[in-house]
Amino acid sequence: MTSPRPRPVLDPDIPAADRDLLRAPSTRLVAAARPAPARPRPGPARLLARALWIPLLALFYGVLPGGWITLFLLASLDEEDLLTGVFRWGRTAVLAMLVLPVVQVTLILLGWEPAAVLVAAAGFTGWTVGIARRLGEPPAARAARVHHGRYLTAGDFDRPAAGLLSRAQRAIDAVQGSRAQRAGLLDGVGNAVALPYQEWEIAEALAEHTRLRREHEAQRPDRLSEPVRALLEPQRRALALSVRSVTERVEALEDYARRVRDLDGAYHEWQVLRRLPEQNARHRDLLARTVRDDLAREEIDRLTGDAQRAETALHDSITSAVQAARAVGRL
Repeated sequence: MTSPRPRPVLDPDIPAADRDLLRAPSTRLVAAARPAPARPRPGPARLLARALWIPLLALFYGVLPGGWITLFLLASLDEEDLLTGVFRWGRTAVLAMLVLPVVQVTLILLGWEPAAVLVAAAGFTGWTVGIARRLGEPPAARAARVHHGRYLTAGDFDRPAAGLLSRAQRAIDAVQGSRAQRAGLLDGVGNAVALPYQEWEIAEALAEHTRLRREHEAQRPDRLSEPVRALLEPQRRALALSVRSVTERVEALEDYARRVRDLDGAYHEWQVLRRLPEQNARHRDLLARTVRDDLAREEIDRLTGDAQRAETALHDSITSAVQAARAVGRL
């Protein structure tokens, strides 16, 4: 039997945009029990390479109009809708792509070369800053570093804690994914707000239980004397009481999920009963069509018999005509 592996739990007070980054499958979350990830620092070789090619990119894309066109065309080739693909890269950048060459050419034609140079310098500077920012710490990695300790991963829970958390998450998922929730029969706003806090508070308590149990195991109780074990007994009892309390909280969530499942069943029966009159009418129509079909089948059988008799009569007439023709030929 495999051990339960709960999904990561996030503090609901983390900003929504960062929560989305932390939930992304590609984001590497670090357990709260481990040291926070360090901010990445590029080495001298990477810094030198950036110092060389960032200005080249900024010149190509920020000053030369062809760079803009190349960038947005290549970035959009894989899109089913080319226009949608272009605008996916940012309306502001697309607007700059369209406006910058016109502004530069207009200023040159008007004889305002210094202003055209200023526009080109602004484009160069903007692209330099933009590329440098993009080359910094990725947003997901930054969120994982900044909010370290405000999210909990499977590594923060031992087997008993992971089992309880998985039970709580299954109950929460059952409520949030229920038909009654989608139909508005439950307090949708309350569930959307309260259940994530319930999950987070349960996860926090279970992570603390895990830390305390690991500390207790590190003390090697079997190697301690009886008086020392007696001093540690109140700690053991406090942990057991807390585990019992959290377990009861999880069981309350499971009871809520069972009641929601019962409500789903009742809601399903209500929908069946609500559609019953209309279904009865359709069945009556079907029965009427069936009776008509029987009558029609009898009429079709009669017409088929008439056709067969007509075919037989025609065949007999043709045979008689042929015989008559032969008789005439022998005269």
